[in-house]
Amino acid sequence: MATPLFETSIKSLPLLGRGKVRDIYAVDDDKLLIVTSDRLSAFDVILPDPIPDKGKVLVALANFWFERLGHIIPNQLTGIDPETVVAADEREQVRGRALVVKRLKPLPIEAVVRGYVIGSGWKDYQATGAICGIPLPAGMQESAELEAPIFTPATKAETGHDENITFARMVEIVGRETAETLRERSLDVFRRGRDYARQRGIIIADTKFEFGRCDDGQLILIDEVLTPDSSRFWPADRYAVGTSPPSFDKQFVRDWLSATDWDKNSPPPELPDDVVAKTRAKYIEAYERLTGQTFPW
Repeated sequence: MATPLFETSIKSLPLLGRGKVRDIYAVDDDKLLIVTSDRLSAFDVILPDPIPDKGKVLVALANFWFERLGHIIPNQLTGIDPETVVAADEREQVRGRALVVKRLKPLPIEAVVRGYVIGSGWKDYQATGAICGIPLPAGMQESAELEAPIFTPATKAETGHDENITFARMVEIVGRETAETLRERSLDVFRRGRDYARQRGIIIADTKFEFGRCDDGQLILIDEVLTPDSSRFWPADRYAVGTSPPSFDKQFVRDWLSATDWDKNSPPPELPDDVVAKTRAKYIEAYERLTGQTFPW
């Protein structure tokens, strides 16, 4: 098992910022280096314990999906080897866990697609009979599959909690044409990913996409796509309506945290070694199931 990377220390490029999981550097005016650390964020808080190899799994799986969906929607990739843009003694920090991407203007929206009633959507449905203002049939149970996937956007937060919003509010933020395009493309990508994952024994219950815009106005898929950090993965053979199915993603950690007395505002507790190990195993299993390849690191 590799030593986990919590934070990079690259000096050969200007550091632009650190997100919840990724460290971002400027390569030049047109390109960024994005390094995916082993940090884990849950309930929009960075946990004190990294998950070994998590960053490498996320990058490998995102690359798999970007390649598989590249003919459907343009993405951020440049094809440049990250090891060629940093100093020789910094290559280990980016090996297998970084991307050189186009420098785009991110849209201030998370494009969330839900195929099942779970998570914050289940709580919203219990309270209102709807999810993000979209009415649903009465009497639905937790984890029930929706008749068709729904698009439920959220605002992006650099710190604190993201906020679910209605489509009408999204129109106010980005304009109707952009909002409708994002909805159409998000639902299309979700359906394609969902259908493929089902063949591999995985249910993608929900996911979130992020988009950026080129100077010419073209919308580009950025960040990550259909990974355990951006999606809720369930094993198809253990799915049952009326329960919260076991998960391949960080829901495992969320469930552990929810069983503690942590108030989700104060500093989070340290993760036990067995929770770290089981979480790592779940990320790797998701990668291996979806790609059909053995985790190589």
